[in-house]
Amino acid sequence: MPKIIGGSLHEHRVRTRQQLFAALASLMAERGFDAITLADIAATAGIGRTAVYNHFADKESLLLEFIAHETQQYVEALEAALSGVTDPVAQVRTYVRQQTQLAHAFHPGSGTDLRPMLSRGTRPRLRDHAVDVEAILRRIVAAGIASGAFPEQDLDTTVSLVHACLTGRGVPADGPAREHTLEATEAFVLRAVGARVPALA
Repeated sequence: MPKIIGGSLHEHRVRTRQQLFAALASLMAERGFDAITLADIAATAGIGRTAVYNHFADKESLLLEFIAHETQQYVEALEAALSGVTDPVAQVRTYVRQQTQLAHAFHPGSGTDLRPMLSRGTRPRLRDHAVDVEAILRRIVAAGIASGAFPEQDLDTTVSLVHACLTGRGVPADGPAREHTLEATEAFVLRAVGARVPALA
């Protein structure tokens, strides 16, 4: 019988999944998704290969669960950052800055395109995780339109274009260059949704 991690079966399951997620993230950073196997992930996580199948049928299933987990963590952090921020312009600025934190988590838009590496049935599900994140931006822009801060516009188009812009853009890790890039990105996105913002110095 496999050794139980933690004080209960539930805790064992949660901690095992966390170890597998961490192993997947580490191996993807080193080799890329297509160059690793479920056996590699199990070995890196310190979990028996057969035990992995109690949690995931294959590495694509593991990947999708990892994306869902990372997205949930990100959405919670984003909502916490937006809590108490009522001005639509300030909300957009907060959203932009929070999006830059996706570099520290998994996000298809922030790295290699995984779609060619996945089966046809899995590819469409890569976008599932983005729905909750885009819903927050949609809520912000809609509130801005209702308040008169932003002009009337097609929300579907605006949200799609802004989200694509943010997830496809790299930001310096630190220093003045990072702050300048963030300020420029904020200004660009605010103009994209129709807000009036002063020109950067």
